Amino acid sequence: MKSVLIAPHKYIQGRGVLREIGSYLKLLGKKPLVLWDGAVKNIVGDVVLTSIREAGLEIVEVAFGGEATQAERLRVTNIAKAQKADMSVGIGGGKILDVAKAVAVDAGLRMVTCPTIASNDSPTSAASVWYDEQHNFVGFDCWPFNPDIVMVDTQVIARAPVRAFVAGMGDALSTWVEAAAAYQSRANNIAGGQPTMAAMAIAELCFETLMNYGLEAKRDVENKVVTPAVEKVVEANVLLSGLGFESGGLATAHMIGNLLSNVPECKDLMHGEKVGFGIVTQLCLDDEMEPDLADSIIDLEIKLGLPVTFADLKLEGITRERLQPIGEMCAGEGSLCHNHPFKVTADDIVDAMISADARGRERKMLLAE
Repeated sequence: MKSVLIAPHKYIQGRGVLREIGSYLKLLGKKPLVLWDGAVKNIVGDVVLTSIREAGLEIVEVAFGGEATQAERLRVTNIAKAQKADMSVGIGGGKILDVAKAVAVDAGLRMVTCPTIASNDSPTSAASVWYDEQHNFVGFDCWPFNPDIVMVDTQVIARAPVRAFVAGMGDALSTWVEAAAAYQSRANNIAGGQPTMAAMAIAELCFETLMNYGLEAKRDVENKVVTPAVEKVVEANVLLSGLGFESGGLATAHMIGNLLSNVPECKDLMHGEKVGFGIVTQLCLDDEMEPDLADSIIDLEIKLGLPVTFADLKLEGITRERLQPIGEMCAGEGSLCHNHPFKVTADDIVDAMISADARGRERKMLLAE
């Protein structure tokens, strides 16, 4: 048995750090391919381009096509090769970063991620999640290495939509819940081995940070300010969650979140929002989670505004028959649900989802009293 922990080479977080991007990219090469979209360029373009040019680097700009598909991966890779770029820099949301990471691997480039929202833990990971042109989840790839540099400008994050920040907390809140389950079953992590003590400690710190500072940080982001609480939660959403899920382990929460991407009513939900309901489902599936702790997790999700019921997912009144395909995929070969220390069947998953909806409705009523 071996233990494996993986991580990015350098992580930089703070107010205004994108002003320094050129000096960091200069450590890796001379010709960065920058993948972003128009909205992101409008927000950080002047700062990024000025810094890169002041560093004496030649930039290759590529506009993101809108979805993390295999076709987009090939398109950007071909540009990188044709322009002889020596690093792939993703600036924006998780899908942009995932494509940029794949391009770095395919073209043999250095890898840099610069999230402009803290909506998930993609920036630090050696993985890319893929969708088709209809925005259905189709799978993920695990790369042989993590980003060389991760730059997180908390001033940009604090001015981004609050919903994205909260979705990031939904994604990160699952980290310890899932890692603890996978650890019990001795399931291998995405890194290819057993979790280290460091990975489990990081996953637990991620959880504790969100429980202690999540509501305060949301309030501050609503006011577009950078505070110690915001800095802590950004680190939890991006770094602690990223290290915790890759080197700790995943389970039902993410399996449910990924599969909800294929349900038409859930197309407009963010990844962390769907994972939020997956957490409640996993809590209803787990036979050892303490009820009081489970209730405190669900209550935090409610206060943050994460989905905890079918109605929150726009699935109010959904039948068992419509849930059955999700259950079957969760019980299928290769499912993350098999990382629990007990057998998981399709009926177990469907029952847990129905139970999650009922429990979420109950906790909402209790909090409203």
